[in-house]
Order: sequence, then structure tokens, then C-alpha cells
Amino acid sequence: MNRELHILFTGDSITDGNRYKDPSLEWDLNHQMGHSYAYVINALLGSLYPEKRFRFSNRGVSGNRVIDVYSRLDMDFLRLKPDIASFLLGINDGPGKSHCMRATGAQKYARLYRMMLDEILENLSSVQLVICEPFVLDNPKLDPAYSSWQSCICEYQAETRRIAADYGAVFVPLQEEFDRACLIREPSYWSWDGIHPTENGHGLIARQWIRCCAGILKLHNLHDV
Repeated sequence: MNRELHILFTGDSITDGNRYKDPSLEWDLNHQMGHSYAYVINALLGSLYPEKRFRFSNRGVSGNRVIDVYSRLDMDFLRLKPDIASFLLGINDGPGKSHCMRATGAQKYARLYRMMLDEILENLSSVQLVICEPFVLDNPKLDPAYSSWQSCICEYQAETRRIAADYGAVFVPLQEEFDRACLIREPSYWSWDGIHPTENGHGLIARQWIRCCAGILKLHNLHDV
């Protein structure tokens, strides 16, 4: 029988999905994956390909920036030793006033991201990296204005593309996917506040992730995904 393939997701609230984080509640398997795109990926791949023996972990934490995920490297990566590590980071490094701090900035964002990946690879040399592109949609709920978010996140998007290329990671483009979807339905159908996806938006992310990762997952027939 094939060995398990452990896939770990990390990021901010978009990944977190209000999952249970208290170690004493790990027995409650209904709430470990949250209700984000990570849950949808787990549900789709687990139901369509049970013979693949995929195992999934969600370590996203609401409000996290790159530096916060980096700070949990020992706990989330070196301890769990995933075969595939997937990252979706950037929105909390942006210009939101509610963060009570300045935007991280493209140079620091990229430097911290690379330092984190370097340290992971130093300890887990065979891990396959997946870098998801941060995204933002136009919505009146955004504070400050959408133009500020778009300008900032656009720089992070360029950095994630470069990082993925430099580290041989799978890159999952999301902004264009959402932009195309917004030609069919209004942005609030996909993200209720321009940052956090609705169920429909999480489904869009999940399907794009699976398509982009089909090669490393050895999926030769994507069925209806």
C-alpha cells in the first residue's frame, strides 16, 4: 500500500477558516480543517482519490503575516514534517488600518518569505513548496481604499511569482482567476469584503489549487474538479 502524502496548508484567516486550535480538541475531527479552501481541497481530493492516501493539516492563523508563520516554523513544519507545504500569505502584510501597523512592504515581505523557505528547506530538503498568490477584490468595505490595497498587493503578487520560480515551487495564480470570475458575478459573490472569500470564493481557490498541483499530486485524471 502507498504511504501517506502529508499536505500542510498555512496562512492567515483565509486559510484558517475558524479551525479549532486548542491541542486538547484535536480529537474533534469535524473542526480541524476549518471552513476554508483547505477544507474544500481535503474534501475533494479525499473523496475522489482515496487510494492516494492523502493526509491534510491546516495551520493557518487569522491575522498572521509572513513573519508570524516564520515564527512557528518549528511547531508547524519541523514537527509535522509535511511532504507538501502550501502558503497563502500577504493580505495582513498590506495597508489595512485595523492592523495598527504599517504595511510590511514588498522588499521586507520577500526577504522574510525567502528566509522562512530557506530554513524550511535546510531541515526538510525534500518538501515540495506551493506558493499561492495573494489577491484582493474591489469592495466598499475595504479600509483604506481599494486602490491602496491593489497597489500594495500587486507588489506582493510579483514577489510571490519570483519566489516560486527561484525555489522551484508550484505557483497558484489567484488574482486573474478572481478577476475572470468577477466578469460573471459581482465581486461580493466571491469575497464578502474584498479580502475574505465566500464559500464560492473558497471553492474557486480550491479548484485552482488542485489544477496547479495536479503534477506533484500525480493526478492524471481530474474527474470533475
